[in-house]
Amino acid sequence: MSSLAKKSIITVFLVLVADQSLKFFVKLHFPLGYDHPIFPWFHIYFIENNGMAFGMELFGKLFLSLFRIAAAAFLIYYLNKIIKRHDPVGYVVAISLILAGAIGNLLDSAFYGLIFSDSASGIAQLFPVGGGYASLFYGKVVDMLYFPLIQGHFPSWIPFWGGEDFIFFRPIFNIADSAVTVGVLIILIFYRRFLSDNKTNTDQTASLSK
Repeated sequence: MSSLAKKSIITVFLVLVADQSLKFFVKLHFPLGYDHPIFPWFHIYFIENNGMAFGMELFGKLFLSLFRIAAAAFLIYYLNKIIKRHDPVGYVVAISLILAGAIGNLLDSAFYGLIFSDSASGIAQLFPVGGGYASLFYGKVVDMLYFPLIQGHFPSWIPFWGGEDFIFFRPIFNIADSAVTVGVLIILIFYRRFLSDNKTNTDQTASLSK
């Protein structure tokens, strides 16, 4: 096994362990809607959603679960391809983060409905008598990371929102969402460097093969 493959596997493994461990802890210790301030700007705020990253709900639940499976399968295929062609390690790690995030939320939607009781009724139980709260692929994604960095009121003279409260940053998300976001940002920020490094690697491989 190449060093690139090992880095990819370790990245995916660490993200999944951290993501699922925190989700299990929150699910088994807090009721739905529980808000625990760690710092004024960071809370553990337990919510569940049926949608995609950061709570966005755009399509049907089954479609989203099947989409996650298809996305994870494609990312595994693509990751294997870029490892074999010795792409830059930063690019491999970025794709690995995106894959880990996709798998992390897929586990929630695929299996959490089967193994947990409903958090809306109180603190959830693992493997409850009588079964879980939903069937396969209809589980809810657990979110808990909340960063209300800035809170205040819009001045009364602002149209539409004058006098109303505002919070920045409002979305509540999880480690899997964060992994996807970080992976995408790495690619966007270092895209040109990755292209340059990849071209150098390709040229070196071609020269050695002559």
